[in-house]
Parts: sequence; structure tokens; C-alpha cells
Amino acid sequence: MLNNKQIAANFDLLAKLMELHDENPFKIRSYANAFLSLRKLEGDPYSMTRDEYSEIKGVGSAIADKIIELLTTGEMKTLQKYKDLTPPGIQEMLSIKGLGPKKVKQIWKEMNILTVGELLYACNENRLVSFKGFGVKAQDEIKEKIEYFMDSRGKFLYAHVCKFAEELRTILSNQYPSNVFYICGDIRRQMPEVCGVEIITDGEENNLNPEFCHMELSENRLSYRGIPVFLYYCDKSKIDAELFARSCSADFLSAFDQKTLNAGSEEQIFSTAGVQYIPSECRERPDVLDLFNGHSPDLITTESIKGIVHNHSTYSDGLHTLQQMAEYVRQSGYEYFVISDHSKSAGYAGGLTEDRVIMQWAEIDSLNASYGGEFRIFKGIESDILTDGSLDYSEEILKGFDVVIASVHSVLQMDETKATTRLIKAVENPYTRILGHPTGRLLLARPGYPVDYKKVLDACAANGVVMELNANPQRLDMDWTWIEYALNKSVMVAINPDAHSMESIHYISYGVAAARKGILPKSMCLNTKSTDQFQSWLGI
Repeated sequence: MLNNKQIAANFDLLAKLMELHDENPFKIRSYANAFLSLRKLEGDPYSMTRDEYSEIKGVGSAIADKIIELLTTGEMKTLQKYKDLTPPGIQEMLSIKGLGPKKVKQIWKEMNILTVGELLYACNENRLVSFKGFGVKAQDEIKEKIEYFMDSRGKFLYAHVCKFAEELRTILSNQYPSNVFYICGDIRRQMPEVCGVEIITDGEENNLNPEFCHMELSENRLSYRGIPVFLYYCDKSKIDAELFARSCSADFLSAFDQKTLNAGSEEQIFSTAGVQYIPSECRERPDVLDLFNGHSPDLITTESIKGIVHNHSTYSDGLHTLQQMAEYVRQSGYEYFVISDHSKSAGYAGGLTEDRVIMQWAEIDSLNASYGGEFRIFKGIESDILTDGSLDYSEEILKGFDVVIASVHSVLQMDETKATTRLIKAVENPYTRILGHPTGRLLLARPGYPVDYKKVLDACAANGVVMELNANPQRLDMDWTWIEYALNKSVMVAINPDAHSMESIHYISYGVAAARKGILPKSMCLNTKSTDQFQSWLGI
């Protein structure tokens, strides 16, 4: 059963789709006017006749016929025609407030972006600013609209939610100081994707007023800043065991008996089990208990990172200049910086021609001279892996880079055999040092292309190539679940921010969180190396 607002929405979508396809402006305007009138209509639409609809201002007889068709059959043939002509992701963009048909058409036709998630990623990489009508301000506004839209669909990026979880926990603690409130669930485990904010408390449900804590209650569902909130109430005597149970995977939890879980605090639970304390983000695989038995693995931390690898500047699609990026990295306390702008095939991202590569090298040499050895910029490139697995540029140019990161950015529709073969050929290229975001996934937006991870990691092992864990919270690619296999094959991992602005170098923290889930030790992370060690690894 449809209500008037839903009927109106059908005409709104029809008008937008027709404008997207450059149809008759008069018809488009008539459907838009019908939307404006119908959305204000009250009462039961099924009780109205065709003639009554036709008499409504902005409707008329032709549109009245379509309303009756919609009410009778549940669909409208004219609307379905344009839906069939338009990719689902483009239709979804039209539902984002502030993204009209003209902008969506430009995004679709000129930028070749087909999903909302791809559009958000393009905003993060500052790709929109090079197109007419899309300045930095417009790009930032679109990014905000997309994040709100994506966060309203039931799944959320950990990076977008974690700060709000802590904010809400603080509010609850201040409002109810006699009770305890702990963040638990997916956020405490630092999962790449989370279901919302999960908090466990020893308070009583009837005593907690959501309004006092800036939460909203709608249809028996709590939310905070538009994010779902799940409050778990527990007796004070059982809260330690319950917190533990809600802060690990089911497989990890299965290794503990109830007597151990009742030992007290989490520290006491681990002590009773005879193992070192295991951080919540590491509590995924049962065999992790063996790794912590008697000692703590030398786990990667954000403080372990010595250099920032995989970054972009205004030479390609970055927001800041090479000098600005390098200086920000230096002032942030790091020892070195690898610039890796896009290669020439990445026309969408302003990829570097050979002449601009040489120009950038000259600037790097000049900047390095000014640092007097206290900080080092390395000459890198994010080279597109072409469809046949080869890399951009001639051998003469490739050998001039200190670091070549090989990544797939185009022709993503591949089966597992084709994708795996393409990646392995790139890994076998003697100039490839790092394989970038190996599946091309964008969390909450598109799945990665299918690859045989084992074969790709085996190839990395055979060729001394490092696997990237791209720390952009939309990527976190390679997936942390493959770190164990990488370690078994002695493949090092590089935790790289894929930074397109100065501030986004701090994506490193999300990559570290994912790496810790895979129990990555410091010694197996490429950019924990000092400048001298990194240079030695490069062979320069």
C-alpha cells in the first residue's frame, strides 16, 4: 500500500531520471510540479478517483492516469523505462539531498563514477576539484552529504563512528556517575565495519533517560547523532564476564569455560587462563591464545611507524603540494616520506607524464638538500597495473623511482583468474616493490574484485614484494584476515595511508588497528624501518 508521499516520490524520481537523460523539459517540469503538489496531499490515496486526482493543481489528466496505474499495479511503466536505462548507483545518488541531476550526470558521464561509495572515495582523493563546477567547497559539501547518507543505511565505517562512541560514553558516565559504561562490540574490537554504538552498563534500563544524554528514541530504537545505539544492561556482578563476551569473536570466546569467565576483570580472566592480557582488537582467532602464552608478541603500534609511504600531492590528485605534504609529515615526527602520485594512465587523477615525473624528481632533490639529512623524501609512484599486468612508463623511467607501488585502478570487472593473473604479473615486474590495495575494494560501497590471495601472496614471497595494507578507512585492503598467511610466507606488510591531503596521513591509525587484528609484529611492517634501514631495503 502506497501513501501520498511515496506516490510523490515516484514522480520526483521520474523527473530527475528524465533530466538525467536530457528528455523534454516541459514533461520534466510537469512531473516535478506533480511531486510538489502530491507530497502535500493528505488522506487515503486509494479513496480518490482519477478525476479527483486530475483536478489537483499540477497534476492533470495524463499524470492522474499514471497515479491510478501506480495504485493499481504497484509500478509505473514510464518510470521503469528510465530506471532500466540508469545504473542503480546513479539512481541512489539522486536520492542524496543536494545532488541534483545536473551534477549526478556530470559525475556519471564525465567522471565515470557509478556508485555512492566511489564518489565518496573520489572526494577523499580530491578528484572532483579538477572538473568544471566542482571546487574544494563543493567537494567538501558533497562528501558531508554522502557520509550522512551512507551512515544512515545500517552499516558504518569504524572510522566514522568510534569518536562518537567515546563521546556518548562520556556523556552517560557524567550523567550517571554511580554506574559504569563500557564500549563493547564491533567498535571495541575495531572492526572495519560496525553496526553502531554498543555500550554495556550496570545501570537499570528504567532509570536511564535518553533525552538527558542527547540520544533520540524513535520506534523503540535509540540513536546518537544519527547512529544506532545498543545499550546492554547487566547485573554488576556479571558485567566483567559480559563485557569480555561482547568484546571478542565467538570463536575466541569458545576457548574459555564459564569458570574462567567468572574470574573477575578481563585481566583476571586472562590470568586464570594462563596467558598474557590480549587487547580486544586481537581477540579474533582462538590460536591467538597460543601466541600470547607466556609472552606478548611485539605487536605493531602507531608509535612504531617511522615513515609515511604512499601519498599524493598536487602533482596528481592530492590537495596539498609536495612541499606542504613533506613538511607536515616531518613536523608530525616521522623520519621519511614516500611521495607516490598517480602514473600517466590515471588520466582521471591527473597522472604524471614523463616530463612531470622529471620535474617532481628535481623538486624532491631540492627539498632533500634543504633538509640536510634530517628528513628524507623518497621518489615513488603509484603505477597503474594495466589490463595485461604491465606497469605504466618505460623501463628508463621506472628505474628512476626509489619505490614503485603497483595498483589496479581501472577495468575492475574481472573474474578471479584474470584478476589473479594480472596482479601476479605486476608482482613479478622487477621494479614493483609494493602491491597496492590488492582487491580494490571500497567498504560499504563495492566489494573487491575476486583474487586468489594465496597465489598472490606466494608471488609476493617469491619476488620480495611487500603487500600493502591500505589504511584509508574505506579500503583497509589487504584484509586483516590474510595477515596470518602473509606472515607464514614471510611477506612484509606496509601500512600506508594513501594520503591525498596532509591530515589524511593519520589514516595510519586505522591501518594499525586492522594490522593488530592480524597480530602483525613490528618487525614485519615495512615502515617501522628507520630511514637507514628503509634505504637499505631499497638498495640505495
